[in-house]
Amino acid sequence: MRLFWSPKSPFVRKVMVVLHETGQVDDVETERTPVQMSEPNPKVLSANPLNKIPTLLLDDGRVLLDSRVICEFFARRAGDTVLYPRDEAEYFRTASLQALGDGLLDLLLIWRNWHRDRGLAHDAADPYLDAFGLKVTTTLDHLESRAGELGERFDIGRVSVAIALAHLDFRWEVLHWRAGRPNLAAWHAEVSERPSMRATRIVDDSAALATGRAS
Repeated sequence: MRLFWSPKSPFVRKVMVVLHETGQVDDVETERTPVQMSEPNPKVLSANPLNKIPTLLLDDGRVLLDSRVICEFFARRAGDTVLYPRDEAEYFRTASLQALGDGLLDLLLIWRNWHRDRGLAHDAADPYLDAFGLKVTTTLDHLESRAGELGERFDIGRVSVAIALAHLDFRWEVLHWRAGRPNLAAWHAEVSERPSMRATRIVDDSAALATGRAS
């Protein structure tokens, strides 16, 4: 199996965490695959018309798209019932938490592209930027209110939230997301020490990629 991969992508990181948690890292070949919203990658585009990573190429010729699909594929392949609980109520609680973590990541990625395209200066009168900020703050406050239950297990919902918070550290240090959220900060500090999280920490290889040294 071959995974279109980047050490900077939080959604790719989700897949890698699942691979580590389920003991399948050695079953997958990762291929460094740059993608940009403004610069489609022909190799990715030929397999995934959305030009997004992660994209997984299976040995039988099938292609799986989107981190949610790929993560569940690997969990099922391993017979895992921790990342994806069998109990219906627990499954949908986990799936909803995953949607919240992934939604936060989507907001952050769109917000960053908005800033990159228009410059980092914030126009206080811009309703779009204000809305992004409000949604991020509201989501973080909601997670703080639920922080007590986050430590109960490490399922795919917790994976998504943990990676979203780590992405805030990587791209949005200026937001100081831990301020006023001690319980969420404590949970994230603890979960970040899991072997799967330590092994998949975000690496910015932009300089190496530009000089052709990235793998």
